[in-house]
Amino acid sequence: MAYYFASDVHLGLTYNGADPRERERRFVAWLDAVENDCEGLFLVGDIFDFWFEYKRVVPKGFVRTLGKLAEFCDRGIPVHFFTGNHDLWIRDYFEKEIGMTVHTAPEVFELHGETVFIAHGDGLGKTGDWKYSLLRRIFHSGFLKRFFSAVLHPNVMMRFGHWWSSHNRHGRKEGVAHEFRGEEEPVVRFARVYIAEHPQTSYLVCGHIHTPVVHRLSDRSNVVVLGEWIEQPFYGRLAADGKGMELIEF
Repeated sequence: MAYYFASDVHLGLTYNGADPRERERRFVAWLDAVENDCEGLFLVGDIFDFWFEYKRVVPKGFVRTLGKLAEFCDRGIPVHFFTGNHDLWIRDYFEKEIGMTVHTAPEVFELHGETVFIAHGDGLGKTGDWKYSLLRRIFHSGFLKRFFSAVLHPNVMMRFGHWWSSHNRHGRKEGVAHEFRGEEEPVVRFARVYIAEHPQTSYLVCGHIHTPVVHRLSDRSNVVVLGEWIEQPFYGRLAADGKGMELIEF
């Protein structure tokens, strides 16, 4: 039995002409493959390329994914959903309808005797960029979420959201993965400070960067970046076999 981790599936994203439903089928195939071995599932942000949830309206599509996640929950397998920067505007649908536990901030878990810090990674360790900080405050504003849901028709909001989530990808030549900058990566700088204050932590697990990597901080502690599912799907696995956290290509 093991705990499984995935992030940055970006369901609904059309990229390089590929049918986004094929990515969803692949993701559901992975869920099928790990279901009988799964003690707990951690979805670490940006599972959806854009999600905006009204009080009585949710985005259409994703029925294969949502049905499979509901099956996990119905079987008693804990599913933890961490909001990312693409799917943070949620209400209570995931918790009430599917049974997932939703996290809007980093959380710490004890898993197979290991202390694991989990967060999507957006904004961790990033300082000095006032434009970025302002955008984060805007998009995390509960008032603006309520305002947009009150005044904008769902069709308008979804069109805007998909435009916003994809506009910064236009013209990218290096693909969807970000270059991992090692010790210069903001999440690594954050991890250095956090580990110094919480030396019992074995893993700081995140997504967002789109590059699968295990970056060693010390003999005990590592930063684990889960990668993405748009071009090269990876996932994390933590079993009780003493091997530690593994990154595995699906």
